[in-house]
Amino acid sequence: MIALISDIHSNREALDAVFAVIDRTPGIEKIYCLGDVIGYGPEPEYCIDVVQKRCQVCLLGNHDEALFHGAHDFNPYARSAIEFTARRLKPGLLSNATKRKRWEYLKSRPTVFRESPYLFVHASPRDPVREYVLATDGLLNPEKLEAIFRTYEGICFIGHTHQPGIFRRNLKFEPPPGPGTSGSEDDWVTMPADETILVNVGSVGQPRDGDNRACFMLLDGMRVHWVRVHYEFTRTMEKIRGAGLDDVLARRLAIGR
Repeated sequence: MIALISDIHSNREALDAVFAVIDRTPGIEKIYCLGDVIGYGPEPEYCIDVVQKRCQVCLLGNHDEALFHGAHDFNPYARSAIEFTARRLKPGLLSNATKRKRWEYLKSRPTVFRESPYLFVHASPRDPVREYVLATDGLLNPEKLEAIFRTYEGICFIGHTHQPGIFRRNLKFEPPPGPGTSGSEDDWVTMPADETILVNVGSVGQPRDGDNRACFMLLDGMRVHWVRVHYEFTRTMEKIRGAGLDDVLARRLAIGR
């Protein structure tokens, strides 16, 4: 079984809470991160160190990429958080080896990982780092979704929108079943092996589906299960404000939007 995490966004409390659940879940053999380790939150160093130590795979997200290439097209709140993160992480002439290692680790992340029958990307199989696949695309932009489905076969796992759920070829978005805590059979979704499917694993550190609990996924063969985890988001909010980041980035954690 594989644990899939994504969109940590420098949220230490959420990441620790998720790993506490992973560590007491039997059968997990590997942990894959689908990107956006940094951005928005106050503790990028800690989150990079944990992911580097614990994850067998970590992909490049758009916030990770913006650290090296600029966040010119980000909204002001996200851009200021990238600038804050760059000041914390970018090594100088006298920087120690640990700081340089973090920088190089994030910079060298791949954009795609394949492990038959699965494809893993941060954003979209058509544009692995930046394209948003929204829950409303099947209704409002079906041509876009059809074009995305034509770019791959099998099962593709993504993050990026922070909205957990499944797109099937009928273009309907299916949110996760159940409360995401029991682990009962009713909370698992089976994916037919001959079907092209797009699966969003949700966000650890910035949930945006109206549920403020951290979200990650368990992948067991052709079955998936979203797990929701309570964490001390008020502590993260205090750290965001203490770091001088915009209060919007703190308030959104409380409402999961």
